[in-house]
Amino acid sequence: MKSLKVALVHDFLTAYGGAERVLEVFCEMFPEAPIYTLLYDKEKMRGKFSDKVIQTSFLQKFPKFLRKRSQYLLPLLPTAPETFDLREYDLVISSSGAWSKGIVTRLNTLHIAYIHSPMRFVWDYNEKYLKEDRGGRMSFLARPFLSYLRIWDRMAADRPDHLIANSEYTRKRIRKYYGRESTVIHPPVVTSSFSPVPGGDVWRNRQTERAQSRVRPLPSPLPITGEGGKYFLIVSRLSPYKKIDAAVEAFNKLELPLVVVGEGKQEKYLKSIAGNNIQFLGWQADEKIEEIYANARAFVFPGVDDFGLSAAEAMTRGVPIVAIRKGGALEIVEEGKTGEFFDAATPEVLADGVRRFMENEGNYDKNYIKQKAERFGKERFVREFREFIDKMDENSPNCLIT
Repeated sequence: MKSLKVALVHDFLTAYGGAERVLEVFCEMFPEAPIYTLLYDKEKMRGKFSDKVIQTSFLQKFPKFLRKRSQYLLPLLPTAPETFDLREYDLVISSSGAWSKGIVTRLNTLHIAYIHSPMRFVWDYNEKYLKEDRGGRMSFLARPFLSYLRIWDRMAADRPDHLIANSEYTRKRIRKYYGRESTVIHPPVVTSSFSPVPGGDVWRNRQTERAQSRVRPLPSPLPITGEGGKYFLIVSRLSPYKKIDAAVEAFNKLELPLVVVGEGKQEKYLKSIAGNNIQFLGWQADEKIEEIYANARAFVFPGVDDFGLSAAEAMTRGVPIVAIRKGGALEIVEEGKTGEFFDAATPEVLADGVRRFMENEGNYDKNYIKQKAERFGKERFVREFREFIDKMDENSPNCLIT
């Protein structure tokens, strides 16, 4: 980096998922860059980013009760990223699934937005959002507000100088909803928690040590196991659009062992409908995840996602995928060789996909699955991102990286 002053902007640091894994790699690429975020929950982040300078918005001053229920802050969310003072930076990289692309930068600041997804709940998911999150109540008030958010989101998408999509699926949605072209750079899949980034910093062991002190204990051995001590696995945020409920109902019918790793608003509900063959482990540190992957028979990916970082990470361990035939999964899974598809996120159709996987299970080659996952590696992400910046206007001193 040639004397660039860089800032990173991220929607929220209130839960750890795929977007935060991407942000970690940005932090390694730009170790001196501070993070600007709308809300930061130190406890929920479990030591992640604890060594970074984190600047929060005015929303952080609200009572904890409201900060933990960001839906109540929704009318203020479009304003929050616009209040960040980013005048001193030459390069700003926003990591956005909704809000952070809406920052305002000065004329000579290069703003690159890495888009995890166009704002899902106001575009292709708005009717389901009204039904699932509001139960149909007060929808006559919510609909006009969602229309306002669509207008803001469309205008905010014009602010970055360049857009990078995390998948071809996201690129198509960006074109449809924002009317802009974007470049696809798939997210970085990390095969080791301590692997270095070329030209960057290393993963901090002390962050993992702090995280492990708060992790829920992992039973050893896992009490729920099937043939050969193995089980089917889901690693995901437990949110409605992830369709974990369809997987739970399918495995209830199949009576096969299923392990679910992750936290989210649906956790209580999912546990209430799960049979004794399904085990919820909550959040787990990276080292524990490695142990869990080791005995996974297959990774189940039931929801339409923009990429599917957890599925790609499962493949790096040689674990085949059972995924819906939509969204980013189409860019990850090679049918019959690295996994199987099913065509709808319903218990019956998902269960049929699991049965087809079991029929073909003996034909999977773990080494081939690992090899196909290598195209999503972290070093590849760093290289492609730097090459993208290198291709910026040669007349601008703001976009040269050595």
